[in-house]
Amino acid sequence: MLSGKIRSVGLTDVGKVREHNEDTIGVDADVGLLVLADGMGGYNAGEVASGIAVKTIMSLVKESYEQLDMLLPDPETGLSRPTIVLRDAITRANKIIHQTARTQPQCEGMGTTVVACLFSDNKVSVAHVGDSRVYRLRGNRYEQMTLDHSLLQELVDRGFYSQAEAQRATNKNYVTRALGVEPTVDVEIHEYPVHRGDYYLLCSDGLSDMIEDEDVHLTISTFGDNLETIARQLIQLSNDNGGRDNISVVMAHIVESFALRKNLVEKVLGWFS
Repeated sequence: MLSGKIRSVGLTDVGKVREHNEDTIGVDADVGLLVLADGMGGYNAGEVASGIAVKTIMSLVKESYEQLDMLLPDPETGLSRPTIVLRDAITRANKIIHQTARTQPQCEGMGTTVVACLFSDNKVSVAHVGDSRVYRLRGNRYEQMTLDHSLLQELVDRGFYSQAEAQRATNKNYVTRALGVEPTVDVEIHEYPVHRGDYYLLCSDGLSDMIEDEDVHLTISTFGDNLETIARQLIQLSNDNGGRDNISVVMAHIVESFALRKNLVEKVLGWFS
């Protein structure tokens, strides 16, 4: 369990323009799981989709962490079991949202982006679908860890826009991938090493469209000892800049190493040999 080794916080706000909040966030400090979903489609259906996504992912990951094989690497891909579990939980959420949209008329056409981080053994598994993002501050370097599944990002990849031009573009919100739209979904997954002192920020586009990266970096650096103050300040800045969408922030700060004890891993491996 990671309580005390990773400090975390999550806040969400309706913003200044929308009538209701279609974002949903989830934080489980014990297993080191952060989830953020930005829903869309129909009256209140967006919040149904994002709610299903977060609830399903949180539940399935928590359930998997009670199994000893979470310590074992996946034999087919070589990826860690936490990464596989996170990917499969998001895939399952997609199926539930898609089925609900097909069977409940009021939910027709709903979908949601999702981004999640799962910390284990001094690594982080990052999974996302859509344009909700993960950023990392390590030392003095603040960088985006996910690339949007969006029309704009595809145009950047093909050389039609530079990253600087993309920041100023008005067509940022056309996502090319989302949960619930199709029966299956391609979940993008990566694993990264984690360093003590790292900050991780998950956010919906209600934040990333409203604040420049430099301002986010400055806010984290200024209020680094208080995650809740950082989150509240980022939401306030987004609202001050117009608050055109729901704003969600989930943050983690790595306080201590959380490497698995090697003797425990070897013992478990012995049970399966």
